[in-house]
Amino acid sequence: MTKPISGFSKLTKAEKIDWIAKEYTKHPEATKKILSDYWNTDAQLQKLHDEFIENTISNFYLPLGIAPNFLINGKLLSIPMVIEESSVVAAASKAAKFWLERGGFKTTIIGTEKIGQVHFMFSGDLSKLQSFFNTVYSKLISEASSITKNMEKRGGGITKIELRDKTDSLENYYQLHCTFETMDAMGANFINSCLEQFATTFKKEAQNYALFSNEEKNIEVVMSILSNYTPNCLVKAEVSCPIEDLNLHKKVSPKEFAQKMIRAIAIAKAEPHRAVTHNKGIMNGVDAVVLATGNDFRAIEAGVHAYASKNGSYSSLTHATIENNIFKFWIEIPLALGTIGGLTNLHPLVKLAFEILQKPSAKELMQIVAVAGLAQNFGAVSSLVTTGIQEGHMKMHLLNILNQLGATETEKKAVINHFKNNTVSHSAVIEAYEKLKK
Repeated sequence: MTKPISGFSKLTKAEKIDWIAKEYTKHPEATKKILSDYWNTDAQLQKLHDEFIENTISNFYLPLGIAPNFLINGKLLSIPMVIEESSVVAAASKAAKFWLERGGFKTTIIGTEKIGQVHFMFSGDLSKLQSFFNTVYSKLISEASSITKNMEKRGGGITKIELRDKTDSLENYYQLHCTFETMDAMGANFINSCLEQFATTFKKEAQNYALFSNEEKNIEVVMSILSNYTPNCLVKAEVSCPIEDLNLHKKVSPKEFAQKMIRAIAIAKAEPHRAVTHNKGIMNGVDAVVLATGNDFRAIEAGVHAYASKNGSYSSLTHATIENNIFKFWIEIPLALGTIGGLTNLHPLVKLAFEILQKPSAKELMQIVAVAGLAQNFGAVSSLVTTGIQEGHMKMHLLNILNQLGATETEKKAVINHFKNNTVSHSAVIEAYEKLKK
């Protein structure tokens, strides 16, 4: 039986690999070969990757693809996308090409405000707490000045601190609700450093506040942390065209297509089961660009899905209308992104992705990511309401199935040619492959 290990983090990389291969895999030597096959041959580059996280044993590769022909506010871009799922890059590229000839994508930054909170417990008189907060406010700002001075030089910093009474949700629970502008940085470390300084100042000053009783002076700070819910760090991306230009499918008229799209979006607004899958498709595009640019896709996912529930039930992030014979399709989505800090200045492929994107600012990156999500959603929903999702997706998935079967290049070409006029399914591919082998 495998036993717990003590001091794993202190082992060398080779020792870690030996232990995990021996204790948890059936063929230790094969395991070690797989891990080493994915190391970079450049020792310094591999060392850089090893130091991104803890207990590194190898690199885990995901494909880096390019979706070209995105016209965004009159600027033509190719968008790097990192994702493992078939058809995502193809769908985004198809949507980009379609809208390229119809004016492209238009985007607007609605806001860039980011949020952090000091959560604390206070047992006492609310009016005295409010008076104390008013008294200490300027000191909260001044004692964080060593942290904020560089950000302020770039035009950012603390924008507001509010005292919020949350006792209706939890007894004795209050918070300092703080907002920030972090410019081209995502700003997590900056915000958290500010919050921890606010907490220190708040607790210290409470001890010396004459109007507090001894009990009231003992404010308990529970935690000081940024929020990944950023409803005011918001971007809008949209496309529009006359209905007659929606000639995507030979068997579906432009007017019928527009009506089908409107109904599909309405269903995603009304039905959470559909909305989740609908928004997942949006995030296929969003996450792929977020990953390619070294940003935190988990934070983006959490914030986006919270935003999708902002009106009390989970709903679609995209919207569609027909007005005066004009079809309009758009998204409003919260995206707290950075173009400096983190991996953006470290990972060679991330730096290359930014170069391909023409070195965007954080606001420009927000717009690009929103467009990728909108394009992906347009591609997915337009397939759903015409041919169905499987026709295109399974054809893209065909190569994965053939690779699993160990097909040669000649066999792949033969099977792909067979399915140009036949429906793709996992069982159908296996059957066609086995016939070919015989």
